[in-house]
Amino acid sequence: MVSHIADFEYIIVENEIESLILESNLIKDNLPKYNILLRDDKQYPYIKITNEKYPRVLKTRKILKDHAKYFGPYPAITAVNDTIDLINRTYPLRTCSLNLKKDIGKYRPCLNYFIGKCLAPCKGDVDESKYNDMVNEIFNFLEGKDEKMLLSLKEKMMEASSKLEFEKAALYRDDIQSLEILKEKQIISNTNISENQDIIGLARGIDEVLIQVFFVREGKIIGREHYFMKDYFENKNSEIMSAFIKQFYAGVSFIPKELIVESEPEDKKVLEEFLSVKRGYHVDIVIPQRGNKLKLVKLVKQNALEMINKYADKYKRKIEDNMRTLEEVRTLLSLDRIPHRVEAYDISNTYGIESVGSMVVFEEGVAKKSDYRKFKIRTVEGPNDYASMKEVLYRRFVRGIEEKNTNKKSSFSKFPDLIMMDGGKGQVNIALKVLQELNIKIPVCGLVKDDFHTTRGIIYENKEFSLKINSNIYRMVYKIQEEAHRFAINYHRSLREKDIFISELDNIKNIGKTRKQNLMKHFKSIKKIKEATIEDLEIVESMNRSAAESIYEHFHGGING
Repeated sequence: MVSHIADFEYIIVENEIESLILESNLIKDNLPKYNILLRDDKQYPYIKITNEKYPRVLKTRKILKDHAKYFGPYPAITAVNDTIDLINRTYPLRTCSLNLKKDIGKYRPCLNYFIGKCLAPCKGDVDESKYNDMVNEIFNFLEGKDEKMLLSLKEKMMEASSKLEFEKAALYRDDIQSLEILKEKQIISNTNISENQDIIGLARGIDEVLIQVFFVREGKIIGREHYFMKDYFENKNSEIMSAFIKQFYAGVSFIPKELIVESEPEDKKVLEEFLSVKRGYHVDIVIPQRGNKLKLVKLVKQNALEMINKYADKYKRKIEDNMRTLEEVRTLLSLDRIPHRVEAYDISNTYGIESVGSMVVFEEGVAKKSDYRKFKIRTVEGPNDYASMKEVLYRRFVRGIEEKNTNKKSSFSKFPDLIMMDGGKGQVNIALKVLQELNIKIPVCGLVKDDFHTTRGIIYENKEFSLKINSNIYRMVYKIQEEAHRFAINYHRSLREKDIFISELDNIKNIGKTRKQNLMKHFKSIKKIKEATIEDLEIVESMNRSAAESIYEHFHGGING
């Protein structure tokens, strides 16, 4: 490595905690060849029981301060989906987002009521205490106290069987079997462990390491997940474990009280301090030498060895396929390096109205949606795609330069290896001009379309490179292009819908921004607002009699009586 050094620089920070965060950000930002690199960046879903009249059971990735009950995090989305599916098949809870504190009794039941999947509390005649009894059973199940839920299903099965309703009994039997399977996923537990913990082990491949994590919540292993890490050289296990902990726990929303690891990571005390600061409470990193914790670590280690034998080749082939395609792009365009990070841009508008821009990001051929960004055009009037694109690129890279200069890390501070414009030479020249003004050197290519508006090739440095429709490059380019289109169009459509709504109410006396939003949230459409009586309008949040009369008079030309 030393023989390849052309320059050397360092950044001074206040303490070791700041240096850990900075190191993790720099590794993810610059993808250095000689560093251990975590390739996955996963966020975990939770199961949420809402805090509202007639609660709902939802899947979410964010914990809000809304007094709801959250369970998890669950390491695999399939586990969450399986659990919610079982709950919905077992309990006829509502799935709609109606505000039943205000809207109850005003709506007709939806299809779920008629097919027996919902009690339809929106009708106003459902016993809330009985409904909450079902919710409490679900709560106990998610807490690991699921015997009552099983017993309830078994009683229903026996009752249906005694009434000779065998088809109904068979459905209950299937639910019981599904629940017992789910229970088996949670049953691996240790009565001596009552805290939330993550147990971490690793297994080595030829040029990569698989990290296996078991997630223990309230003494039970609720699931597991594996992560591949690139290991170009023979790093010590302590170095790999330290790299994983820094990169992985810097990006998660939940940190358990204790990490149980098979080998002591480097800078253990500093890592504990870093995790404790992020969690808000003390976090221990434990390396067990005997007892049940050591048995659990060996179990995780065994699973890691099994997993790397099973999945490493498949995962590696997928990455290798993408890298081969990106190498083909590099060769085709004679780029200096492989475009690990590609950014694509598109503009969407309707005759210049609500013009927007989109930025989508692909890293190693895979969409990185967390780095997507959208722009509402501010300085351009009318349908001028070139000027709109110039504004988007200028805002994007000025923001990126500012963040790099202040060491602030976000998707803007990461510059791409290649910029892909949806248009041809005109769009490419716009991008090159912006980059030149900002003194940034990034390759820019455009997509050339035929008479049927179908992409036929890439334009780069005023040269057109034709693409075969069945080639790997064409498939990757098409995927990136369609994603940029989709993201821009969806944003434009949302603004247009919002604009249509606002324009209908803009000139009504006593109706401001907050009341417009509350009216739309309550009635869902302008048509229903027009049909509403003064009394209906008055009950909407933030509305009063005077504002309700203003709306009614606007749409009906006066107030009768």
